[in-house]
Amino acid sequence: MPSLISTPFSTLTPDTILNATESLGFVCSGSLFPLNSYENRVYQIGIENSTPLIAKFYRPHRWSRDAILEEHQFSQELEALEIPVVAPWKSETNQTLHEYEDFRFALFPRKSGSALEVGNIELLEWMGRFIGRLHAVGACRPFQYRRELNAETYGYRAYQFLIENRFIPDYLKDRYCHAAETALQNVEACFQKAGPMNQIRLHGDMHCGNILWSENGPHIVDLDDCLMGPAIQDIWMLLSGDETQVNIQLDYILNGYNEFFDFNYRELHLIEALRTLRIMHYSAWLANRWEDPAFPRNFPWFNTAQYWQEHLEHINQQIDLLNQIF
Repeated sequence: MPSLISTPFSTLTPDTILNATESLGFVCSGSLFPLNSYENRVYQIGIENSTPLIAKFYRPHRWSRDAILEEHQFSQELEALEIPVVAPWKSETNQTLHEYEDFRFALFPRKSGSALEVGNIELLEWMGRFIGRLHAVGACRPFQYRRELNAETYGYRAYQFLIENRFIPDYLKDRYCHAAETALQNVEACFQKAGPMNQIRLHGDMHCGNILWSENGPHIVDLDDCLMGPAIQDIWMLLSGDETQVNIQLDYILNGYNEFFDFNYRELHLIEALRTLRIMHYSAWLANRWEDPAFPRNFPWFNTAQYWQEHLEHINQQIDLLNQIF
């Protein structure tokens, strides 16, 4: 996880945002409303005599052009098969990724909805059908430019970044290194226990905050974290509660899922492994972005002694859970 430019959006002014949009032939009303996004910058932009558009400005130097276009292509495949996803607007020359000054950006139609009610079992079965349909498309061909989810990409690289950039306090370093290496060895063992499995194109970050619900069911508005990985990655983050509750939720989700795509039940061995990778990757993501002024402002609790102590405790808890799998 190489360190990125410290102030990547310092020149993304309101004039730049509006001028970029108008460079594609739209006439902006002057209305500009920032939406919740830390990795990229996303805005609702008023358009004269039309509905607003959503403009997404990609973080410079994060994804290659080819990787972004794969994200767009995947969303277009899903949209063509009437799987609810908000695909980017296409120009008259069928371009979805545009450039203005130093930024790459895309425009999207505005879609609204409410958060998924995790406690509603019927909605979980519906959600399972949605993910099954998405994965049936995702399995048709691989990504070429997006990364793969595994212990190396989401675990070891995160661990190495934190150590090499001296984020871990000295008094915790030995304990942290021991815990991180033990956890990652157990993660690898979980993947081995699960056995051979298909790596398919995934949404990659399918938690409740990334799902909008309307009377027509669920839809997703962003595939920014799409990648190759096991199907369970798009399911486990929807689970919550004790073991009994989780098993009930899984039953409903997989009942719907299996109507459209066959789930490999060996992947259930990966839930705690994937949770461990997410915990480690998230800390490294925050650390990697820490010189971006938006991050200290919005995550003031990060990089404190208390944070790293709790992070170490979380990894040790995951080690205990991973040990129970064997």
